[in-house]
Amino acid sequence: MLKEAETDKMDGAPNGAKANKRKVFVKTYGCQMNVYDSERMADALSTQGYQQTDNPEEADLLLLNTCHIREKAAEKVYSELGRIRKLKQARAEEGADLMVGVAGCVAQAEGQEIIRRAPIVDLVIGPQTYHRLPQAIARARNGEKVVETEYAIEDKFEHLPEPEKKVIASRGVTAFLTVQEGCDKFCTFCVVPYTRGSEVSRPVGQIEREARQLVAAGVREITLLGQNVNAWHGEGADGREWGLGELLRLLAGIDGLERLRYTTSHPRDMDDALIEAHRDLDKLMPYLHLPVQSGSDSVLKAMNRRHTAKDYLTLVERIRAVRPGIALSGDFIVGFPGETDADFEDTLRLVEEVGYAQAFSFKYSPRPGTPGAERDDHIPEGVKSQRLERLQTLLRKHQSKFADNCVGATIDLLLEKPGRQPGQLIGRSPWLQPVIIDAKSSQIGEIVKVRITQTGTNSLFAETVQGESGSATI
Repeated sequence: MLKEAETDKMDGAPNGAKANKRKVFVKTYGCQMNVYDSERMADALSTQGYQQTDNPEEADLLLLNTCHIREKAAEKVYSELGRIRKLKQARAEEGADLMVGVAGCVAQAEGQEIIRRAPIVDLVIGPQTYHRLPQAIARARNGEKVVETEYAIEDKFEHLPEPEKKVIASRGVTAFLTVQEGCDKFCTFCVVPYTRGSEVSRPVGQIEREARQLVAAGVREITLLGQNVNAWHGEGADGREWGLGELLRLLAGIDGLERLRYTTSHPRDMDDALIEAHRDLDKLMPYLHLPVQSGSDSVLKAMNRRHTAKDYLTLVERIRAVRPGIALSGDFIVGFPGETDADFEDTLRLVEEVGYAQAFSFKYSPRPGTPGAERDDHIPEGVKSQRLERLQTLLRKHQSKFADNCVGATIDLLLEKPGRQPGQLIGRSPWLQPVIIDAKSSQIGEIVKVRITQTGTNSLFAETVQGESGSATI
């Protein structure tokens, strides 16, 4: 995601001095947390006089913020670096310097190997050390090949500069806010514990301060982020450890903040207080991303998920009992080593029972260094492809059914951005679907009442209504 950032501070220039602004092009891969990290890296770079650009050919610094979740993630980064090499050579022939950096989870996993394989890279910086980016750039400009992937002792969030109000405002009326990083679950298919480290929770005061800064700049919806966001247990001002449900109640009390969401959750960390927050907080949207990965107990055990299909279904019942009409989304992996036809049928049965509004599904692909990759009972690619096609057909059926049930509902819609056609705006329903209406661009940031009139391929269409109450129950 590319965003504009502006600053009046120049690298090495005294206050009030004039200098040519340097420009940085950031390419972001992967999850919402990487989007958030890219924005915070831009904040750090703004203190050094960098302004973001969406044109790599005019950049002085080109930064790839990478993700290691998807298959062959590292090879895709090296392929991109091959294309960047030509750009760097062309810039050098013009007498200009282009600095190249790799950040994020591939940087953490590959480290020095990136510079060995791609000598055009000047710096490699991991997700726990990007607050050191200005210092790393200064070292790289002195000719050093910089690799910063050791986990920082200091709290990176305390060392990141506060973004300017106008910079936050330029990013829109919705925002991500990371509250938790890392994972202690060690699912056997996942690299997150190795690239993001163990679970760390930010303190309550730090989160509240950032949330209030966002709202003061015009943000109306905040999504709390974490690899296991509902495992968040941050220290409050009273010295007591809080849980996510209590944090959500605090944030819901901020004037001007109209909507709250959080992602991604682990079923084992949905405690009573968090479930009750879904019952009590109108600002907490009726949408929950709750990955299950498989409906087979034997596969769940092999994945080290530490819950059964029945545990998951019981949890879904409890959540729906306190928040009827809540939309559930999930993650699924098909073809995990050892998965039988019967195991896969268990997954289909679970999908039928839950009825997901949205879902993400993938074929299993081994990640080097994870226990799943070392198994000797991998499933043939053809079988995985057939299973994925069947699963996605079923998931699409349920997604379409949920969308069809939205038609006729009257809801409050936060208008976020222009649509593809002139005179259109796009917002998100309480259940996170894109909703398109006819409206003026001056209305961005408003919450309006609309009635859903029809469904599209991946979105809903609506018309504004007057004098009716919005509803988030279908």
